[in-house]
Amino acid sequence: KNSAKAMEKELVTCSLQEKEKIAIDRSQIFQIPQRKDLETKVIVVLGKAGMGKSILIQKICQDWSNGEFSQFEFVFWFDCKQISLPEKQYSLKELLLEFFVKPQEGSKEIFEYMLQNPDKVLLIFDGFKGLHDHENFPRCSASQPEKDSCSIKELLSGLIQKKILNGCTLLFTARPKDKLYQYMSKVDKTIEIVGFSPQQRELYITKYFEESLYCDCALKLIKECEYLFSHCYSPVMCRFVCFLCEAMLEMGEKSLPSTLTEVFLKFFQQKIMFLQTDVTTTQNQENLATLARVAWCLGEKHQSAMKSDLIPSKEVKEFALKYGFFLPFAFPKHSDSEEEEFGCTFSDFVIQNFLCALHLLLAEELKDKNLTKYLSFLSKKKKPYNWLDLMPRFVAGLMFLQDDPCFRSLSNEDEKQSTKKQKTLLKYIRRLQINTLCPERLLELLCCVYETQNNYLLQHVALRLEPKLSFLGIALTPPDVHVLHSILKRSRKEFSLDLRNSSIDMQGLQALVSLRNVTSFRASLSDTVRLWKSLEQTKDYELLKASTEKFVLDPFKAKTMKDISDLSDLVEMQEKMMNCAQEASGCTSYEIPAIRNLRKLEFALGPACGLQGLLKLVKILAAFPSLQHLDLDALSENGIGDEGAKSLSEVFPTLTSLETLNLSQNKITDLGAENLAAALPSLSSLKTLSLYNNNICDSGAENLAKVLPAMTSLRVLDVQYNKITGVGAQQLTDSLRKCPQMKNLVMWNPTIPYGVLEHLHQLDSRISV
Repeated sequence: KNSAKAMEKELVTCSLQEKEKIAIDRSQIFQIPQRKDLETKVIVVLGKAGMGKSILIQKICQDWSNGEFSQFEFVFWFDCKQISLPEKQYSLKELLLEFFVKPQEGSKEIFEYMLQNPDKVLLIFDGFKGLHDHENFPRCSASQPEKDSCSIKELLSGLIQKKILNGCTLLFTARPKDKLYQYMSKVDKTIEIVGFSPQQRELYITKYFEESLYCDCALKLIKECEYLFSHCYSPVMCRFVCFLCEAMLEMGEKSLPSTLTEVFLKFFQQKIMFLQTDVTTTQNQENLATLARVAWCLGEKHQSAMKSDLIPSKEVKEFALKYGFFLPFAFPKHSDSEEEEFGCTFSDFVIQNFLCALHLLLAEELKDKNLTKYLSFLSKKKKPYNWLDLMPRFVAGLMFLQDDPCFRSLSNEDEKQSTKKQKTLLKYIRRLQINTLCPERLLELLCCVYETQNNYLLQHVALRLEPKLSFLGIALTPPDVHVLHSILKRSRKEFSLDLRNSSIDMQGLQALVSLRNVTSFRASLSDTVRLWKSLEQTKDYELLKASTEKFVLDPFKAKTMKDISDLSDLVEMQEKMMNCAQEASGCTSYEIPAIRNLRKLEFALGPACGLQGLLKLVKILAAFPSLQHLDLDALSENGIGDEGAKSLSEVFPTLTSLETLNLSQNKITDLGAENLAAALPSLSSLKTLSLYNNNICDSGAENLAKVLPAMTSLRVLDVQYNKITGVGAQQLTDSLRKCPQMKNLVMWNPTIPYGVLEHLHQLDSRISV
């Protein structure tokens, strides 16, 4: 229990929604600014399965071997699938100098040199799951961790905790999740690989078919199937689509499958049928069914590798290796007398996902009703099979492809069974309360239904979508956007979309915004402005005007300097559009509705950037004519001080609609209060003013008291928790008598004697005690 509590203290939760989109070069990966100490550096490269994390690692190793990254004398690269089997234990020396590479001589001296010069060692762990598996991540308890054998989890724990090889550089690759649970103070650097842009997809496909007979028509064929082209944002999917496209063209086909399930059904058929020689179809079907069971058993444990001697039969192992479904690897020997052990790992995460789905369809022990529990849009709290994230989509797709000749060639299931399974899924989705699903599960449901390509199901889901659809904080990939777009198009309803923090790309945003039945949307301000600039450059003024009219900004919360910059860009965009409108029709009054309708603006940049951000914000505040609520109170305290208060007061005359101004907890003193007081009467609509928890004394209170009668719209003034004494309190009370419109004056201060405040309250009940 005590060790578990200690572990909790070391965990830091990092939200991936706070990330910024900045492209970096490979040479910048190991650059960590403001880091001068000699402690272990931890870098994490995130990316969904198939995004190219392992390829990036290979390139880093290749660059190092060619003289780059010269700060490292030793680079070790480990595939976590291979080293993390539960029954295996290693010491650091065994892991580095036996598993990775075994020097012919001098291994003891090399190891000692590394221990003395850890800053020259780079350790890469590809496919690390410890970022999310924090609950079962043990502390390193070995007395001599460099030399004692322990589990890989303990070894990695010791490295991250700086108990082992302190001063080295650790590079982990992992799949992204909503939250990262990280050891120590923080991971020093987090990078995410987001996949190919549409232009990069085209380049990859062109290069793939560069020397092929089909180089002219392949790209056109793939782009015609928009859903498959959207999946090509993932490098591994792009490779599969290209392989299948080549095979289809060789067979004289003129179109590609319409779903991912069909792609992999045809991929498996092509692999097995094309290379089939001396093995009968029945044997192939049996081997495939056994391999699918192995995939499922490993997948349930979040594993994709196993020892070779645990594979059910020699035939299955040879079958999997022959057709490229398995890749072999060797385990390190602890001593020269030991026999060498081998293992196998699935060659690709998609292949394992597809085989798991195939197992669920073919397994005789699984009843039809049980199949639906493996779909991840269940209304339970936890997503049950998130490690096999493509598996539910394949299950749904295969249910409606069991009459397909490709499926028949891979299995011997009878037609009655397949019809029964289809009916089970139809019945299940008909009963599903779609409006109760959280955004993540709703998206999963849409993707599963799309894979069925069943018109009834697609229409059923489209008609039951809620008019307000929020995907706030849910990563929307290009295929997700394609599915969402195609299903929204089927509905007769009008929709309002919230796409903030969804990492949606510009093409996806444009596609959704251009739908006629999407009448309003919220999205990242920077993404929206980027889209508008692109539309302006391509002279697509019709869509530009339509999308500006649909965009919603209210309420807006600025949390970073980038948010303020984006808001400035939005105002600048309006000026540009005004100029365009003037040139086109002589009209000078065009306003972006989102700017015109912004009523509440929250400012929460914190003490580090608070003043700097406010000075930038005040330059554009006049552009928001309907602003009613300006809130500069933040939990982390913005600390705008007197300089910020003075700067803000200078724009008060332009804020004619402002009703609520919250300047609480901003380190404002009497000087700031004096500047504010001089300008406050110009806020002709102000009803509530809060100066709670500042540093205002009697002089500041006196200045506020002088202008209170002139603030004819003010109803509530809060000056609690300042440094006002009984003198200042009396001045405010005297002024309050001249303000019949005022409803409440909140001025409890630790520096006002309670008896004085009580007396003032008896004189005027509007004063809160």
